[in-house]
Amino acid sequence: MGLISLFRAFYGMPALTRADGFPTGALHGWVKTLWFIEDHFKPKRMVVFFDLGGARRQTELHADYKANRSDTPVELEQQLPVIKQLTIALGYGGVESDGVEADDLIASAAVQCAQSGEQVAIISADKDLAQLVRPGICQWLPPPTAQPSLGWRCLDAQSVEDKFGVPPHKIADYLAIIGDTSDNIPGLHGVGPKTAAKWLQRYGNLEAIIAHCGELQPKRFQAVVHSQQELLRRNLLMTTLDTSLQVDLPGFAPDLAQVCSILQTMEMSKTLDQAKARLER
Repeated sequence: MGLISLFRAFYGMPALTRADGFPTGALHGWVKTLWFIEDHFKPKRMVVFFDLGGARRQTELHADYKANRSDTPVELEQQLPVIKQLTIALGYGGVESDGVEADDLIASAAVQCAQSGEQVAIISADKDLAQLVRPGICQWLPPPTAQPSLGWRCLDAQSVEDKFGVPPHKIADYLAIIGDTSDNIPGLHGVGPKTAAKWLQRYGNLEAIIAHCGELQPKRFQAVVHSQQELLRRNLLMTTLDTSLQVDLPGFAPDLAQVCSILQTMEMSKTLDQAKARLER
């Protein structure tokens, strides 16, 4: 699970505070999110991944990677250390690595677990994670904020292709062509999802599209692809997730005493009662 759920927890909750004014809204939303996922999906184990900061691999390729993102809201920034402490205390881990994006950690862990025979569910709305979908790995999309009535949706290989027009193993190529505004990865100007999908359906992958750029339709993009081929290759290096990292996923166990201490300090009495009921059963 990436930080997408954490931001949803922050923006989806009212501005709750402790008596001294310390914000607690994201904490309330985060715990509810974790418990909903545990109750709804009933996983044998659940692991949370955090972005510790930095994306060394990507920024070496593109210095402005994610430079368009606004600063984390102060109220959320204040709660992050407590959120991490509580996540670990609840037994969900908190895997992070300096200079390595959570998506690369998720990618490596998901493939690693699937290869060992586990069924893996990635819970995130991030488009780039769809490239990981395969036998043993699915992606669950939370309800869209703008259209919550859609509910939770599961992406398998067929539904990835239905959604994007390309199968999972072509998602990185697809994003390299159209770009990814959330990560400040510039795509080809004027090339939208339908055109990118048609090219990939016909030619197979990005390198083949570049090789056949003189045949592309609409014709106006032939010279564009030829002149921008190095940008496209660089994009592909950024949109392709790293599945080669060795991610340590030890058994995580809840620490009720620590959970109680954190929730008491945060003056979250109702959540404290719920935590005791869940962890003592």
